[in-house]
Amino acid sequence: MSYQKALEAYIAATNTHDFDNVARLLDGAAVYWFSDRSCHTLDEIRAYFEHAWHVIQDEVYRAEDVVWIASDARTAVCVYTYHFEGYHQETFTSGSGRATNVFVRHADSIWKLKHEHLSSIR
Repeated sequence: MSYQKALEAYIAATNTHDFDNVARLLDGAAVYWFSDRSCHTLDEIRAYFEHAWHVIQDEVYRAEDVVWIASDARTAVCVYTYHFEGYHQETFTSGSGRATNVFVRHADSIWKLKHEHLSSIR
């Protein structure tokens, strides 16, 4: 799988709302930076995702304007605009922001997400 396909798989896994699907695509030492919190363990990342899925019901997450800003045989970095939509307290809501993702290639040639940084657009 290419790093581009790894991003596509990650977005698809996120939209299943099942963290086990997401976890399969994460490096064991993944670090996430959200606007309101940093997560440094898979348990912290799981808790953040599951809370977000609880707050925004039926969320659909997508990436647009993806630009791969660096890549080599072991590392690939992209930036994109993220969009989400779903229901908060039964009212439709949506939003967007900026994302940076860092993928690393493991010895088995599998690309996994090592870092994600999400921030709002102000």
